[in-house]
Amino acid sequence: MSCWMPGCPALSMCRGLAALPITCLERAKDLKTRLGILLHKPELGHRIGTSSKLQLGSRRRGGSAGVALAEKGSSEYPLEKLPGQSCTMELRSGEPSGKVKEREKGKRAHRDSSQEVLEWRESFDQLLKSKSGVTAFHTFLKTEFSEENLDFWLACEDFKKTRSKTKLASKANRIFEEFVQNEAPREVNIDHETREITRKNLSGATSACFNEAQAKTRTLMEKDSYPRFLKSASYQDMTKQATSRGVSKRSHT
Repeated sequence: MSCWMPGCPALSMCRGLAALPITCLERAKDLKTRLGILLHKPELGHRIGTSSKLQLGSRRRGGSAGVALAEKGSSEYPLEKLPGQSCTMELRSGEPSGKVKEREKGKRAHRDSSQEVLEWRESFDQLLKSKSGVTAFHTFLKTEFSEENLDFWLACEDFKKTRSKTKLASKANRIFEEFVQNEAPREVNIDHETREITRKNLSGATSACFNEAQAKTRTLMEKDSYPRFLKSASYQDMTKQATSRGVSKRSHT
């Protein structure tokens, strides 16, 4: 609607706008659009506004400098998938390398533990070499009320590592009183002759003073408790789980 009244403010505004260059009007429209987006979503408006500036700088320069600036802008403001828009670029470096290494380490440990469980049935030595194997065997022995045999064997292993002569003597007496002497609180099943030999060894305690008693106890566990452990429901369940994990791993490779 035109106004022909002299001194009309609207008429003066229209004439002023008509006198502006077309590029200024386009620029004003562009700014209006950006402001609308910025008010709608601040973070998105910031990124789109920055991208538009970079692209405008690239077109104006028309050279490699403008392109380099645009590439720099894209690295500073990673692409974000917008609603209804497919994003063809992914930033693969988003996950810290430490987490990747930790996850891979966990997978290897899981595979190693599965293999270890299956190795326990190869020999009693393989079972005793494994910390988790000793724990599983100890749990089984508790169900048979004979865990003192394994505890005595472990105490002897620790005793052999003692270097101080003073500590060696005190440890020897404590182990003898707890496991070896008659009516000991946790008396192990050894013959009278072995018990007396061990008693005599205490007079000059060395790291080998329990060797015979430890060997007798180990033989008893290997011939008696160990076979029953391998046939127990708890170990059978562990082997089934380890085998199924192995099959699953092969099917995914």
